[in-house]
Amino acid sequence: MHVLLWALGVAVFVGVNASAGAALSIIVAIAVSFGGLATCSLGYLVAERTLRPITAAVMEVSEVTDAAALGVKLRVVLIWVLSTAIPILGLGLIGLGRLIDTVIPPDVDLSPAMVSLSAIALVVGFGGMFLVGRSVSDPLQQVSSAMQRVEAGATDTRVDVYDASEIGRLQNGFNKMVVGLDERERLRSLFGRHVGHDVAQRALASAPRLGGENRTVAVLFIDLVGSTALAERESAATVVDLLNRFFAVVVEHGERNGGFVNKFEGDAALLIFGAPVDHPDPATAALRTARTLAAALRADGGFEIGIGVTYGPVIAGNIGAESRFEYTVIGDTVNQAARLTDLAKDDPDTDVLTSSTVLEHATSDERQLWESGRSVTLRGRSAPTVLAAPILRGQQASTR
Repeated sequence: MHVLLWALGVAVFVGVNASAGAALSIIVAIAVSFGGLATCSLGYLVAERTLRPITAAVMEVSEVTDAAALGVKLRVVLIWVLSTAIPILGLGLIGLGRLIDTVIPPDVDLSPAMVSLSAIALVVGFGGMFLVGRSVSDPLQQVSSAMQRVEAGATDTRVDVYDASEIGRLQNGFNKMVVGLDERERLRSLFGRHVGHDVAQRALASAPRLGGENRTVAVLFIDLVGSTALAERESAATVVDLLNRFFAVVVEHGERNGGFVNKFEGDAALLIFGAPVDHPDPATAALRTARTLAAALRADGGFEIGIGVTYGPVIAGNIGAESRFEYTVIGDTVNQAARLTDLAKDDPDTDVLTSSTVLEHATSDERQLWESGRSVTLRGRSAPTVLAAPILRGQQASTR
């Protein structure tokens, strides 16, 4: 619209001055055209800045493409034309008019025109460069601030896209990048909750592959008593709620002592101390977890459990098929923990059992909280196992 109005203005001015001669008409046409170009250009920059909220709303429902938009390079060139090229051409036209005496007589003082043209060039140049600078610096500052928020962990950060030039493509690209980061963080969190954060970190750090390694670990196996009968008489929602409360306590106490919750098996859980991440004192950590975990579940009420703790060699690694595998541990140490759990579930005096072998590898402070008892031959073993149980119970055991 601005361009059409100024084109009409050029025609009018040329028509008015036609009687003064062709040379003057040409000069008037050029001068008015320069004024129109300057006004239209500044109007474009002001309108672009004013309409940013509307443009941002439109960009939310449409993709930023390589449409005909005034890019940064063209904007800078445009301001150069307004603030440098046009004033120089104007001064040139003044000189040309003086050379053509019929246009500008020799006795006419050109100083006011030259001063006015220089002043207009300064004002228009400053205003134009200010607008162009803000059109570039504002979105860059916006993206920079958003990057700082993303760096701080706010992966739900987004920026408004209100430009169809390379600035808009930068804003849109930033949003796409953050969407990818957000999805990756959600997958990482989901992956960690499914397989354990230690296993997830290990898998992300290096390409996981099938295979295992010999590790010496402490194993804690915990099983809930009476869950089968509970499932028969209670609703599914009630059973799931109870199991979630139970496992929440198990995970909390296990992770507090550096344990890795390897798997949930129905109403049971397997905790490993010493794999996949090394533990400085796995035996002590497993025994402490068993005591505090049993005390917490007794205090919560409604949970009857059995806990077995063992220490020894296992094979730890990714086991399964190339298309589907899991990190787990296998070996007699794991089987022995399950056998001790079964004994603890039927023992009227304690719900936590371990062996003297585990106590031998624990610290003296931890050993003082346990007492050895009878010897039994566990299923699948030929040699008897000396059992041990916590001395302190209830709240006294949980304070250690």
